[in-house]
Amino acid sequence: MKSPAKILIVEDEMIIGANISLQLSKLGYDVTGIVSRGEEAITHLKQNRPDIVLMDIQLKGNMDGIETASKMQTEIDIPIIYLTANADDEHFERAKSTHPYAFISKPFKKLDLQHAIELTLERLNNKNNNVKPLATGNSPFILSDSIFIRRNERMIKILIKDIYYFEADRNYCKIYAKKKECLLVMTLKEINDKLPPEHFLRIHRSFIINLSHVDEVAGTHVVIGKKAIPLSKTMRSELMNRLQTF
Repeated sequence: MKSPAKILIVEDEMIIGANISLQLSKLGYDVTGIVSRGEEAITHLKQNRPDIVLMDIQLKGNMDGIETASKMQTEIDIPIIYLTANADDEHFERAKSTHPYAFISKPFKKLDLQHAIELTLERLNNKNNNVKPLATGNSPFILSDSIFIRRNERMIKILIKDIYYFEADRNYCKIYAKKKECLLVMTLKEINDKLPPEHFLRIHRSFIINLSHVDEVAGTHVVIGKKAIPLSKTMRSELMNRLQTF
């Protein structure tokens, strides 16, 4: 039986760290520890060798999470997933220098954390087995009626007609479909370039919708499955034209 992935939580709020630990344990992961200072994290890394580090940017002590991650990586090539309430451009640009595997803004959903860890483990597995990932690491295989999403060792099929919309999440995008939610390691622009244009339209910088699921068009948004999705002013006319001919 394959042993569970070992994860270190570096979080300055111990209550938050304990909550994350509980979520990870329920998902079947092994939490090696919860620490609140960068110095403690580096010591823990040397002694326990976790597979992944969940790193908050704001830490107690003299080092923040980005500096801690940088020093960790001089010791061992360890995947970093940032969990932070400081999602501004300055922190994001600094964090990029440590080549994180994911960057999740607080507050986050359990599913976001689960997907980020799964994608990280997939990249590690590919790296350890010298497997060349598809395009950007998790690129979908798009057919005329369906999309195949890579998930670990499998390809999951999602029918075009079942997809509600895509939402941007920095360098990732999420697919919301009937009974499924998936995270892709590619930008919204990249997926938009691959989608069949007769079914989909990018109506906002952060959203691509499936025209067949539009329930309502308002002045500033559309409604799909009770979800209000923002509508760019410049795209309203095109949306109305497409719906008339759809």
